[in-house]
Amino acid sequence: MDTAALLASVLGLSPSEGAARFAQSGIPIFPCKAAEKRPLTQHGFRDATSDIKQIRRWWARWPDSNIGMPTGSRSGIEVVDIDVHGRVRGFGPFELARREGLVDRWQVLVKTASGGMHAYYPADPKKPQPSWQASRCGIDFRGEGGYVIVPPSRVVFEGNGSSYELIGVGRPGAVPLDAVALRQFLDPRPAPSRSTATTAHRDVDVDRIAGWLATRMEGERNRALYWAACRLAENGLPDDNARAVLGPAAVRVGLREAEILTTIRSAYRTMVRATPPFRARATSPSMKGRVIS
Repeated sequence: MDTAALLASVLGLSPSEGAARFAQSGIPIFPCKAAEKRPLTQHGFRDATSDIKQIRRWWARWPDSNIGMPTGSRSGIEVVDIDVHGRVRGFGPFELARREGLVDRWQVLVKTASGGMHAYYPADPKKPQPSWQASRCGIDFRGEGGYVIVPPSRVVFEGNGSSYELIGVGRPGAVPLDAVALRQFLDPRPAPSRSTATTAHRDVDVDRIAGWLATRMEGERNRALYWAACRLAENGLPDDNARAVLGPAAVRVGLREAEILTTIRSAYRTMVRATPPFRARATSPSMKGRVIS
């Protein structure tokens, strides 16, 4: 049974019935606390199994427990987790990554309890990829060392219970994800310059970032612009100033005005400043003498 057919088949089932269906399909699972994501077994996802007898024992003991599935080589499935939490919304960065061809060959899409989404991809057994987080963008990757909650589990989020549900099936020919390229897209890092690498406080040199952006090649321009806008946003630079600083550099590398505006707006919508904004040093002639704080 393929992934889409499996997830469709558990719709409306009880947790114990859904768990049995996963085990019968050969996918290892483990129990998580009812209405939560916390594992109930001592070793969590490392205890996952497709042994139907063990599955029945677990769900006889915890009949309402949610279903956890290890990601990566254990299940043969990797997941991009698009998060929705406060002002952080991962859908914008995910859409930009899709336009770049980095995430567009998914197997299925699953709605999560928070209103976010899981995009499932087949794992390449010859290329294990570790899990990682790009929390500022609202995107996590679940590979080796990770797990996800799967349908028909139900989680209470901000006082409301919601089920995990299959909401979309990808086009034929789903392919493994390049998690390294996706992470570089979401959070590319220019090489540090001597002047900023040794500063004792965190700040951002807007002129250096704009100069770095102006040297990007085709295939990395959008991701570079998105990263640069995120850095300016977290340092308190107003979005209109960001457009004035980054726009000319983005035009120089071949991006259209509408594309530039969309990318910068998406970066500013998805950035959340967990701490007060840091000071931004302006070194370009047009901003010389002005400190954005």
